[in-house]
Amino acid sequence: MKASRREFLKLAGVSALFGLGANAAFELLTPGALEASSEVAHGAAHGEAAEGVQAATRWAMVIDVRKCILQEDCQDCVLACNSTHNIPTVGNPKEEIKWIWKDTFEHLFPDQHSQYVDEGLEGKAFPVMCNHCQYPPCVRVCPTKATFKRPDGIVMMDMHRCIGCRFCMAACPYGARSFNWRDPRKYFEGKEAMLNPEQPTRTKGVVEKCTFCPERLAKGLEPACVEACKKRKSDCLIFGNLNDPESEVRKILRKRTSIRRKPELGTQPSVFFLV
Repeated sequence: MKASRREFLKLAGVSALFGLGANAAFELLTPGALEASSEVAHGAAHGEAAEGVQAATRWAMVIDVRKCILQEDCQDCVLACNSTHNIPTVGNPKEEIKWIWKDTFEHLFPDQHSQYVDEGLEGKAFPVMCNHCQYPPCVRVCPTKATFKRPDGIVMMDMHRCIGCRFCMAACPYGARSFNWRDPRKYFEGKEAMLNPEQPTRTKGVVEKCTFCPERLAKGLEPACVEACKKRKSDCLIFGNLNDPESEVRKILRKRTSIRRKPELGTQPSVFFLV
């Protein structure tokens, strides 16, 4: 697409403001170009699309809030995620690393909260994670393409390309990313047997988040959190292909009322909450 001199100067201005470069600035001004640029970034950083990754697939998570709050003390999904991905327990809330965590309805949905909300939801905590948005703002602002969107909708993190600028954290409106202020590997010293050898450990100074367990999806398995929930026979978490009308997630979304976090932003999250 040809750009006029005025458009070029506009791009240069945005680039100077954010320190990102012309290409990233162009993405900021034209969200419609996001998907194409994400696929280019994915190819550049990781070669061709990973085996089994198809554009016809868009992975999504459905969280049944009412079922989950009945399991008030359950942390199975969080523990399963932490053990699968070698996520350390830091102890300091300001420095915690979280891929999946629990929070209350009124905090997650301040725009939905009112005196008329079902009292059964008041103060009750349920799981929350990266939304794997169809139009992820984190991808647009990353200067190194360390965060990118796969053709199947999963927003990934490449820790080797991450320079720790935290632009993605500033851009994410859901607080779904964590920064490693300390070396996370030191928390496993003397506990190496607890580490999952199939998952890499991170270093200080990089950002990380939920990835919907693509390494498990490649083997035909569900994300670790979903598997843990099913073992408990709670069925609070449902995972599947949003583009398949016959998938479990599509069937339940047709039957039940669902909401998404901050839909007014236009990011189109892939995580749905049944209320």
